[in-house]
Amino acid sequence: MRSNADTPLLSVIIPNWNGAHHLPLCLDALREQTYPRIEIIVVDNASTDGSRELLRTHYPEVRTLVLKHNLGLTGAMNRGLEMARGELIASLNNDTQVTPIWAAQLLYALQRHPEAGMAASKILLFDRRDVLHSAGDTCGIDGIPINRGVWQRDEGQFDREEYVWGACGGAALYRRKMLEDIGFFDEDLFMYCEDVDLNWRAQLAGYRCIFMPQAIVYHKLSATGGGKIASYFTGRNTIWVLAKNYPEALWQRHWQAIVRAQWRIASEALKAWRGEAARARLRGQLAGLLGLPHWLKKRRQIQHLFRVSIETIEQQLLAQERPTNQ
Repeated sequence: MRSNADTPLLSVIIPNWNGAHHLPLCLDALREQTYPRIEIIVVDNASTDGSRELLRTHYPEVRTLVLKHNLGLTGAMNRGLEMARGELIASLNNDTQVTPIWAAQLLYALQRHPEAGMAASKILLFDRRDVLHSAGDTCGIDGIPINRGVWQRDEGQFDREEYVWGACGGAALYRRKMLEDIGFFDEDLFMYCEDVDLNWRAQLAGYRCIFMPQAIVYHKLSATGGGKIASYFTGRNTIWVLAKNYPEALWQRHWQAIVRAQWRIASEALKAWRGEAARARLRGQLAGLLGLPHWLKKRRQIQHLFRVSIETIEQQLLAQERPTNQ
């Protein structure tokens, strides 16, 4: 039996912005983990709600980094990675509650699948614990990211350990060596779709993602972001992620599907024009189009990551929600 000294250190990074009302539930659950070697890092994005005092008084074991300015989720996660000591890195939202075996199950999955660079959790809604938010992430040929199983009642249909396109960054595990190879979160995204971008880069570089159904997390969906904020950043960042990562050869084959998907989103937002979220989505799409020159430059910067065939990527995008562990 391995001693604790031989067990890989897991660094859990939690970004926080005015989340003092969420942190106790999240951190208390981490205290109950069965995995023996965990360091917890909370990166505080210049909170003004007493988060720092809460951490200092009630969670002295937590390593806390206080930022002078709000760098968004991406900036917070990257600063956390810089101070993390583990060879395994977990991203975790502050408005989550993990089950006691969550960390152990994710690590066991990576141990069984050495070709995987990351592992995805089964994420359920906090207030409706039989409803799924993500059973791993996938992406369509139209470039639209999808939470596998989202809004479905959890009836065991996603209880198989299997390969998926990527992991939802709200509760994911990454090998540090993969992150050192492809980079962590793109800070220009600020928040939303940062995990979609990371999943793309991992796939292009040949890293796989294993979904672990026993690694269960409950998420207070949109508790620390949502509505018009989520709509704006999702509308903008979806376009930017596509411009950065979608292979040119596939664009030539499937550009019509991509354009149709964006037009459909815009049309639905126009029909709901009186809603703030709908207007924010349109503003986000416009910002996405205006920012394309910068993101096409980023595209050239990641070309060295391409290590798999275009056919392999195309097959996965076409597969949608079909299992990929054959």
